[in-house]
Amino acid sequence: MNAWPDADSTIVDRYVRQLRVRSAKTRRWYANEIRAFQRFLERTEPGGSLTEAAVVAWVRERSTLVLPIVVADRARKIHRFLEYLVRHHYVATNPLASLCERYGARSLTAIIRAVSAPDPERALSALRKPPPWSSSLGAVMRDHVALMRSVGYRYRAQEQRFLAFDRFLQSHPEIAGQPLAALIQAWTVATPTRAHAGQCELVGRLLSRVMHRLDPRSETLEVDRGLRRQLYRGHRRPHIYSHGELCRVLEAARTLGAPRSALLPSTAYTMLVLAYCAALRIGEIVRLTLGDIDEKAGILEVRNTKFFKSRQVPLHSSAMQALSEYVAARRLAGGPTSASAPLFWHEARQGGYSRAAAADLLIKVLRSAGLKPARGRTGPRIHDLRHAFVVHRMLDWYEHGVDPEPRLPHLATYLGHKSINSTLIYITVTRELLQHAAERFRRRGAASLRAEGVVS
Repeated sequence: MNAWPDADSTIVDRYVRQLRVRSAKTRRWYANEIRAFQRFLERTEPGGSLTEAAVVAWVRERSTLVLPIVVADRARKIHRFLEYLVRHHYVATNPLASLCERYGARSLTAIIRAVSAPDPERALSALRKPPPWSSSLGAVMRDHVALMRSVGYRYRAQEQRFLAFDRFLQSHPEIAGQPLAALIQAWTVATPTRAHAGQCELVGRLLSRVMHRLDPRSETLEVDRGLRRQLYRGHRRPHIYSHGELCRVLEAARTLGAPRSALLPSTAYTMLVLAYCAALRIGEIVRLTLGDIDEKAGILEVRNTKFFKSRQVPLHSSAMQALSEYVAARRLAGGPTSASAPLFWHEARQGGYSRAAAADLLIKVLRSAGLKPARGRTGPRIHDLRHAFVVHRMLDWYEHGVDPEPRLPHLATYLGHKSINSTLIYITVTRELLQHAAERFRRRGAASLRAEGVVS
């Protein structure tokens, strides 16, 4: 029996007290919503049983009284409370979670929308998706993903591309059995955008090679060089921050308005210092822990990054000082001090930053510094700081008379690249870099010509 366990509202009161909300008024609102849900169960179900039928009836009644967006919001709050009950073993199951699992819904909103429809059974049935890898080529793609992971690749992005193609084939059974080139063409036409066409071409070429290994008689698809050129022209060129722009960004981080979080400006500032001075990716920044810092040696341990690599990153004394000041401020703010605790800690969430949360914070700083418009995706990106680091390092070598070519393997290691081929992508040709390279070539060429007696 999945009966309501809280006749005297003791559990409800305990639940709302532990919520991280801004005011006592919000806690009272939560408690009132949960008690209203409880009264509905007591009115409609014997003993107030928590069943899927009772939850469906509650959603349908709510949908006749308030807007759909309000129904979805209240259902999410009830869902979180029911998850709390399950987690603390007050009830056996959460009917809302059971509905999501049974119908394969990715979000609770989809379930609420289907339940509120005129024909809920039909709407819920429409949510059911066929199992992955059930298309005509699904087994081939699934086995290839398993093979690549067995030899050490994460293969997440490629798996998602294969799954997208698998879903397309499932929704178009009428084209099953056609040659791979025809299937890829049909998928390309389904969404006529340049980016989608590039993804389709990538999947087609990879899958054709996989099928060719299984059956040498099958045809491999060639690179569409015209599409490659279009995609290359459409790529956003990295923005190489000037020293003045870097100062503006760091100052904007220090003065970031955060009335509810005194630690937030220091967090943003230190993240930006590591993104530029240590050339860390956002994902690497948010995965750092307190144990990754060696203040005495001035070294940062960056673990389990791209291609399963880890590396030790030496930091300049000024960058290590900024990091030490942040750790001290974090300690004063009450952050956890264990070695495994996330380095960048959020006061409100009482936990570490996700990649998306860190990106949102740093983009907010760029907008505050006036480098990005208030809305949209145009303007400099956070990842461009990594490009700026490489270009500025090359310029510094040129200005100090250092030959950069022998240093490129060291730079690749610092950046966490497998080889210098990946590092070369980051060497954006700026006017200053081109001038230094041309001057170096001129000096070398003049010396060679003098040695051969061509010029005096």
